[in-house]
This record gives sequence, C-alpha cells and structure tokens, in this order.
Amino acid sequence: MVVMAAIPFSLIGILPAHWALGAFFTATSMIGFMAGAGIVVRNSIILVDFIELRISHGLPLAEAVVEAGAIRFRPMLLTALAVVVGASVILADPIFQGLAISLMFGEIASLLVSRMAVPVLYYMLKKPATGVTAA
Repeated sequence: MVVMAAIPFSLIGILPAHWALGAFFTATSMIGFMAGAGIVVRNSIILVDFIELRISHGLPLAEAVVEAGAIRFRPMLLTALAVVVGASVILADPIFQGLAISLMFGEIASLLVSRMAVPVLYYMLKKPATGVTAA
C-alpha cells in the first residue's frame, strides 16, 4: 500500500497542468498517467527496498528512512528529468499533447510530493508502538 500510495500524487500535477495549458484530458492523457504511474511505483519500490536494506544492515528505522530518501533522491530526480525532456518533444503534437502533459507534470509533482510521502508512510507503518497516550 505504501508503494501504491504514490500514484495519486501525480494527479496533483496532471490536472492543473491540463487546465493551465488549455488542454483537454483525453485518452492519451490517461495513457500518460498510467505510464507515469509505472515509473512512480518503480521509484517507490526502490525507495522502500533501500530502506529495508539499510534496516537489515543495522540502522534504526528513522535513520534508514532519512538516509534512503537522501541517497535515492538524485537518481529519481534524473529519471524525472529524463521523462520531462523526452516528453517535451511531443508536447506540440495535437494528438499526443495530453500524454506529454501527463508524463511531464505528473512526474514533477510525484517527485516532489511522493519522495517525502512514501518514506513518511513507511515510517508510520513500521515504527514501534510507544504506548504513550494523550492526556
């Protein structure tokens, strides 16, 4: 569930971008959303796997989450930049414009939001219960 939680974050960029650029949300836009979801899920899997690798090497959960987010951010940023540059080529095409907008702005929004949300969600699910209750 933590890995899949990153998918809706791309809509934060896709829907306003379509509105701002005056483009309709078409079938190719949906294809771009699904393609972007695959990239986002792959990045989330890599992030969660890296957290679990650090935990298996003896790091505490909080340190493993922070370290994984810091170390894996650059490769994920480069992936997002490659998607943005690659999709910008078809941005002017009237048929595939929606696909390009979905890929470009979905990846940007997802990178910024889910790279912080996925480690936080993972930490919230895996942290040990402290037993402290509010008064």
